[in-house]
Amino acid sequence: MTASGGQGSSQESRARPGQRRMAQWTRDYVRLPGIPDEYIAENGAPRPVWARFFDAFAALSPADIERRFASADRHLREAGVTYRAPGDTSDRIWPLSHLPLIIDAADWRQLAAGVAQRAQLLEMVLRDLYGEGRLVADGAIPAAAIAGSSEYLRAVSGVKPPGGRYLHLYAADIGRGPDGRWWVLGDRTQAPSGAGYALENRLVLSRAFSNLYKSMNVERVAPFFEAFRDSLRASADRDEPRIGLLTPGAFSETYFEHATLARYLGFLLVEGDDLAVSGDRIHIRTVAGLKRLDVLLRRVDSNMLDPLELDASSYLGVPGLVEVLRKGGVVVANTPGSGVLEARALLGFLPNLCRRLLSEDLMMPHIATWWCGQKSAREEVLSRLDEFAIEGAYGRGVPDFPGHGPVLPGELSAADRDRLKDAISHRGIDYAGQELVRLSTTPVWENGRIAPRPFVLRVFAAATPNGWTVLPGGFCRIADRADARAVSMGDGAVSADVWVVSDKAVDTVRIRRIAGVLPSRAADNLFWLGRYLERAEATIRLIRALCTPLRDPARANSTGAAPAMHSTERIQRMLVAWGAASQTARANPAKVALEALQNEEKFGSALSLVRSAQRTATSLRERLSPDAWQVITEMAERLAIEVHDDDGVVSAAELTLQELASFAGLAQENMNRAAGWRFLEMGRRAERAINTTRFARQFAYDEAGDEDLDVLLTLVDCQITYRLRYLVQPLLTPVRDLAVLDPYNPRSVAFQVAALNEHIAALPSLKEHGLIERPQRLAVAVEAMLTTAEAASLDVKTLFALEQDLLNIADAVGLHYFPHGPNASRPEKLTGLA
Repeated sequence: MTASGGQGSSQESRARPGQRRMAQWTRDYVRLPGIPDEYIAENGAPRPVWARFFDAFAALSPADIERRFASADRHLREAGVTYRAPGDTSDRIWPLSHLPLIIDAADWRQLAAGVAQRAQLLEMVLRDLYGEGRLVADGAIPAAAIAGSSEYLRAVSGVKPPGGRYLHLYAADIGRGPDGRWWVLGDRTQAPSGAGYALENRLVLSRAFSNLYKSMNVERVAPFFEAFRDSLRASADRDEPRIGLLTPGAFSETYFEHATLARYLGFLLVEGDDLAVSGDRIHIRTVAGLKRLDVLLRRVDSNMLDPLELDASSYLGVPGLVEVLRKGGVVVANTPGSGVLEARALLGFLPNLCRRLLSEDLMMPHIATWWCGQKSAREEVLSRLDEFAIEGAYGRGVPDFPGHGPVLPGELSAADRDRLKDAISHRGIDYAGQELVRLSTTPVWENGRIAPRPFVLRVFAAATPNGWTVLPGGFCRIADRADARAVSMGDGAVSADVWVVSDKAVDTVRIRRIAGVLPSRAADNLFWLGRYLERAEATIRLIRALCTPLRDPARANSTGAAPAMHSTERIQRMLVAWGAASQTARANPAKVALEALQNEEKFGSALSLVRSAQRTATSLRERLSPDAWQVITEMAERLAIEVHDDDGVVSAAELTLQELASFAGLAQENMNRAAGWRFLEMGRRAERAINTTRFARQFAYDEAGDEDLDVLLTLVDCQITYRLRYLVQPLLTPVRDLAVLDPYNPRSVAFQVAALNEHIAALPSLKEHGLIERPQRLAVAVEAMLTTAEAASLDVKTLFALEQDLLNIADAVGLHYFPHGPNASRPEKLTGLA
């Protein structure tokens, strides 16, 4: 498929004013090596939308352009916009092209009509394949073209999908053809990805070029997502349905996109373990018990959805989901088995199917495709093998050949070419031959100049009660090579925002407010995020106290006797006991501090704890603001920078403490006061109470001198409060009172327990007997003890018992609200099944 355009500088002699201006500007400033196809229309003139864009773009100074590009890159890094290419074991920063792909209104209307027609056709084909089966019975589709696909699920054959629809979201990968029309490269009906990244692309580029974006009258994407969300709501059988987005989890290649969509649409981001079958319904485990889930927007492949009836090895799905689907208990979008339509084996039959089912021709053709399961097509492909790209007929990649893309026989060795030819001859059903294509090119900014690069555009269509709604824009992937024949996100490819330019001014944004429930898994992660960060803070405070010059160790304590153990030795002992440093390092305090700060092999080191917080936060991307995520990421990066002396350790500790305070401030000021915030706070309060009790036990023992007490005041950040209140050197009883019992001190144990009681009391009750439940019972008992206790009676034994009580409260919260193992599926409160 050769795209229109590509004329290069030879067109300059007959260029119009907008084109001449671009040519002059690029010649003087960026040395344009040929004009991208998308800039030139079929008649050789520049497309007006691109001329408008470059007229405005050329008015920017080089410094302003670079500043705006840097701003876009910085936002991607700070917001943690990431993805994983196939085979990656770690996340990559999302690669965004600095220039958009621009499509005018007339062009878009043609494209959108073709996508909507194709979506409707595929919906009707699915309805027949899993229903009456007339298309196969009448020979319109060969049975082998369906049966050969692992995505044809016999378990759901004959099942009428709840909500009445098989496809709720459809996407088509498209490119331009030789006549300037759009051509379909592939259909995406399984669980189309990319819409969330399209949202991020729009957010970043519209900020970087805000004035230019507004002046171009770019169509907004929000109405599409609103229509999609409203359609899913309408598909449920009650007025206020609960909708979840099912993700494989944080290790998915596109997990960031799942979190973005869930946050934007107001859906619950859930994993298979969050869901349970009860009766003929799917329920989500929440901190208020089991709650009915009405709609499931899935990003898990069909075969993985139910280990009881589909792939038994799957840990991603929900046992019993297919049976619930049979009973009409949940709407699944897209319906399991819809991925069968992605098979290239079906492409050659779609034109006839369109005439049969819709009584019209396909508005948007696809690449010429020959399914080798038919004798005539197989012979055609084998006779002209070097003229085709060979694809797998049913999945990504070609059977018995490495990689996920097509195989080009003309580029294979003689042995591999013969092997491919034999495979097609003996089992042609697994192969499809496609016409070699040349993708149209779009402008990209590369090394300070504009260059043409091939692209593939993924366009999304959502089913609504009024028909198919097409996203005005899409997910554009751009290759890093001028001769690329296929583009996927990896190996140097980048993404681009897609601007559909309207003929008139664009409407403003409507205000919406969306609330939701809190899944147990998210509550568990929030609770532990708070604990990890608070534990990291305690470790860093110990490190700082160890490295900061202490008072004269020979100084006697308040009784006139020498301390039994030097304070630095006590600090080292605590760091070793906490798993932050090794026993062998205790002879060298500097080595202990360094290990405790950034030895990632030590589970209790500051770096390990912040890494644990970062991993936990990864599963909460839909609930954390970009600022909060940025703080956690910067902490991990800072602690990973190698330091070599005490000054470096102290400096890193101080800066990390500031960042921890920043995160606490963001959580306090920016998070909605819903259950999620409470569990984050409960984790912080529980861990701070435990650590403060341990500090008091180590440094406020019965014989503690002023040096030990001074260290305790430093660790609990109460030096100023103590000095203002008492105007004397540290004394045992008032220090104990301030650190443990004072309800007005935000660092004291009593303050943390009171806050814990307040949060627990605000959470829903999971039992119907009316009695106080275990977490609150334990917390109330501890608060009562602290309220009535006297500082003079807080000996080491009492403090140790208090520490155990606090650990029991934290464990009780976990067992009560985050049930795992055999307790995970129990409905704790049947009346809560709402």
